[in-house]
Amino acid sequence: MGGSNLWDAEWEVSEDLAQKLITSQFPQLAHLTIQKLGYGWDNTVYRVGDDFVFRFPRRKVAVAPLQMEGKILPMLEAIIPIPYAKPLYFGEGDYEYPAPFLGYAYLTGSFPIGLTDEQRTLSAPILAQFLKRLHTFPVQLAVESGIQFDHRNLTDIALRKEKMLGFLADLRAHISDEDYQAMADYLYQLNTDPVEPRHIFLHGDLHFKNMLVDEQGVISGIIDWGDMNIGHPACDLNVVYSFLPPGARASFFAEYGEVDEETNRLARLIAVYIPMLIWMQAIDDQEAAVAEEAKTIIARALADA
Repeated sequence: MGGSNLWDAEWEVSEDLAQKLITSQFPQLAHLTIQKLGYGWDNTVYRVGDDFVFRFPRRKVAVAPLQMEGKILPMLEAIIPIPYAKPLYFGEGDYEYPAPFLGYAYLTGSFPIGLTDEQRTLSAPILAQFLKRLHTFPVQLAVESGIQFDHRNLTDIALRKEKMLGFLADLRAHISDEDYQAMADYLYQLNTDPVEPRHIFLHGDLHFKNMLVDEQGVISGIIDWGDMNIGHPACDLNVVYSFLPPGARASFFAEYGEVDEETNRLARLIAVYIPMLIWMQAIDDQEAAVAEEAKTIIARALADA
């Protein structure tokens, strides 16, 4: 079904189709209302009643990660100290929709858009404890459940730099001269020496659209675990640069544990790389608030570079 646009889905799940799939397989939910919450690159998301959310893959490549979530996420309950998207309902595709789908407990909160530095600082110890414990999950158990090693090759800094210079050219019309120069200066001086491989269990895609905060702006949940993988801890530690202001980073590492300069270099790079992708999609989707947040994240990540 896909089109020429990079973001177009292979499968679209309408509200009617979502309702049909959910109620036919989980009749105990048939009386609940269904509301579309939105979609990302991989999944379309519906809220079902007040207590549940269902995710439907939008493309074939999203199926295997969703199946991995079904295996791994229930195992994390004993170690993760904050709410996360634990699957409760395991749906199967049919002739109208070919993919499996999952239903989770609905996590309250909103995306951390427009927070002050003071609000962000409150979450530093929460994020540190979350990642410290997540990163202890046994790698062997993850491998046995089908988790891949660095499937997006995020540790290849030279390749990442090349891609980001292309993104920067695409974003040029949407960036002030000052912001463009700051990003260009960072990328051109970036040390592209290879990173020593590390093998840690990771969330794999920590950014503001996969994090929830409460009314005070404090982290209240982590969602969208479809990019779980085994790789370098810097891939998750990007939140130190993307989410936390420079003044809060020391308190994070005091709780998480100190890391080497190579890890910091890669973490900062990913803190710029992911928002560039989100920014481009937000421009295409005409989501001004998301685009603005992505832009401010990049500025925060580079503030003390």
